[in-house]
Amino acid sequence: MKPDSLSIKTSARDEIVNITDQVQRAVAASGVKSGIVLVYSPHTTAGITIQENADPDVRADILAHLRELVPHSPKFRHREGNSDAHIKSALVGASQAIPVVDGRLLLGTWQAIFFCEFDGPRSRRVQVQVVGNI
Repeated sequence: MKPDSLSIKTSARDEIVNITDQVQRAVAASGVKSGIVLVYSPHTTAGITIQENADPDVRADILAHLRELVPHSPKFRHREGNSDAHIKSALVGASQAIPVVDGRLLLGTWQAIFFCEFDGPRSRRVQVQVVGNI
């Protein structure tokens, strides 16, 4: 099955965007009832995570801590000036695999799927590959 490509437009250098509904639509369109969905960012300065969605302060805390942990700095050797974004992407990771049961994402009560931007604002793509039984 061919992967879907989601369009994401970010508006800040560091941002966490909820993409759960878009991923669920891709799962529904695939017709897969039981399987797994891979959500993948093909960008070296962005990532994908699963995290709490009930309190937006969680996302704010994650971004604040990542900024403290890996500040944007001219001391890095990479000439593009975005080494902090590459390091944050490496820490978060480029993909997540989520079970699909009865055609729905099997997420916990408070969980959502997030695209993590670390070098924005930009227009980005996220690949969604659904595998399983129809």
